[in-house]
Amino acid sequence: MLNRTLDSLLAARVPQGLSVRVTVVDNNSKDRTRETVEGRMGDFGGRLDYLFEPNQGRSHALNAGIKATGGDLVGMIDDDEEIDPGWYARASSAFAGEQVDFVGGPYFPNWGAPRPAWLPRKYAGVIGWVDGGDRVAAYGDGYPGILMGGNAIISRAMLERVGLYSTSLGRTDKRLLAGEDEDMYHRLLDAGARGLYLPDLIIYHYIPPERLTKRYFRRWCFWRGVSSAAMDKWRPSSVAYLAGVPRYLYGEAARGLLRTIKFAVGPVKDPETGFSSELAFWDFAGFFYGKYFYRHG
Repeated sequence: MLNRTLDSLLAARVPQGLSVRVTVVDNNSKDRTRETVEGRMGDFGGRLDYLFEPNQGRSHALNAGIKATGGDLVGMIDDDEEIDPGWYARASSAFAGEQVDFVGGPYFPNWGAPRPAWLPRKYAGVIGWVDGGDRVAAYGDGYPGILMGGNAIISRAMLERVGLYSTSLGRTDKRLLAGEDEDMYHRLLDAGARGLYLPDLIIYHYIPPERLTKRYFRRWCFWRGVSSAAMDKWRPSSVAYLAGVPRYLYGEAARGLLRTIKFAVGPVKDPETGFSSELAFWDFAGFFYGKYFYRHG
């Protein structure tokens, strides 16, 4: 997968006036990441760097890359992604054309197995399938999503202002927390940063078969709830609460549980709707566990 990522970074057109360096952060892997990167350095003509980060976790890796690089813009993708040939050019034009502090774009799925019939489009973010539409949109209250760190470019000046990614909210080898991107997104907005969703800032994200299972979706939603509870401790919502949990989560979980029972005892005509109903319960269960039982690092 890393070689395919590097191929896409190498093949994309670099517009005049933009200088690009690529840094691969090896997050304490046990495979041939170092050898793979070193074997490709000649292809990049001195523009490819290798960095080892021993602390396991996505946030640690992102922070190490940010600190080790010096470009005016910091672009971030994952090693199971490939950028569109126009990715650099679109980013360059966005930052050159108007006052922008960060940009993001869609993740188009590269399916490693057929999409299951039960996979809810409402929960597509679980597997990194993100599509904010076909129009440029400003991030903020009117945008139905957040800036996702697997397809993000943030100005270094703004990163120096808001700080690095939270290491207590990020995914590790032992926990499937998923709050570091949302935390960064809100800190950017709180700092007055202007961000744009660009429909043509495209990455292609490989979806492995092991993530196309109901077990993975249940676990991911549970840990997203845990992450939301962690953020809620210092960034509470403006909604009504009941026993420390947003009241609407009780309603969504109860309705989801009732619909799940209905689908379980009757013929399932819409497996996507049926499983989406169940996942609402796992969202609630994760939040409740995160609020009262999980100890955040």
